[in-house]
Amino acid sequence: MDLLNALVALTNFVIVPGLAYGSQLALGALGVTLIYGILRFSNFAHGDTMAFGAMLTILVTWGFQAMGITFGVLPTALLALPFGILGTIGLMLFTDRTVYRFYRQQKAKPVIFVMVSLGVMFMMNGLVRFIIGPGDQRFADGERFIIKARAFKEMTGLEEGLAIKTTQGITVITAVIVVALLFWFLNKTRTGKSMRAYSDNEDLALLSGINPERVVMYTWMIVAALATIAGVLYGLDKSFKPFTYFQLLLPIFAAAIVGGLGSPLGAIAGGFIIAFSEVTITYAWKKVLAYVLPDHLAPDGLVQLLSTDYKFAVSFAILIVVLLFKPTGLFKGKAV
Repeated sequence: MDLLNALVALTNFVIVPGLAYGSQLALGALGVTLIYGILRFSNFAHGDTMAFGAMLTILVTWGFQAMGITFGVLPTALLALPFGILGTIGLMLFTDRTVYRFYRQQKAKPVIFVMVSLGVMFMMNGLVRFIIGPGDQRFADGERFIIKARAFKEMTGLEEGLAIKTTQGITVITAVIVVALLFWFLNKTRTGKSMRAYSDNEDLALLSGINPERVVMYTWMIVAALATIAGVLYGLDKSFKPFTYFQLLLPIFAAAIVGGLGSPLGAIAGGFIIAFSEVTITYAWKKVLAYVLPDHLAPDGLVQLLSTDYKFAVSFAILIVVLLFKPTGLFKGKAV
């Protein structure tokens, strides 16, 4: 019985949050890795692109709620999500047309693009804060839990209750669907194949008649959709605060680099590696160990390696180790 209680506590505080957070990071890292693989630069504005997409979705959600339109037990934000995606696609294409295209025509070095993306990041950060404000915005509605702790206790007779939030379930299911659609698009459609060809060998792709501007346009559209979905899922699961998305840039880049920059499969694996590393290292293991160990060995302290305030330090440490010892990442992407 104690072993079951320990397993439930572990599922409640490590496995389920890790899966949800990992799904959010994987979607974010996919956007970063597509930009790096196809457009050949590290896009530091990606976190604020997520914030912008989430902000548009929140504004549309509030509009729907004001009109009395809801999505039943599911969050209304899912109805507003397509509008957020369209708005973010518009912003990304506008930014590419007015900013990045000039440097592309000049055949600027990747480091120039990185510096430009930093400027875009600060512009977008200011825009989001100006429109929606710097504070927390909660926009989740509908049924809060798929499984409630009290109902689980009554059903099983265990001391520990399992609580799975609706947003956690939606995050994992949405991530699976989005990743499956992305891989289908990249591997089965003509446009997807041309994007992969352009990523593998730009000169050969141009000789084959592939239109580079079209490839760039589709890349930005896909990245905008991925960023918006990741931003909204993160906001629903935690809460929306513009500065948090700026901070998310570190674990997202860590996930992309750990998996292998330019490798979509690596981005997904890296997302879950970073998420579970952060969750396990910042979790207080006292409760789980109290169930598993004999009473005389039960710990008095929290058995927490790091405070949750330092969770981004975990991403940073993993990033440094990978860059030092395996810069191409797990799935042999492009070296940084």
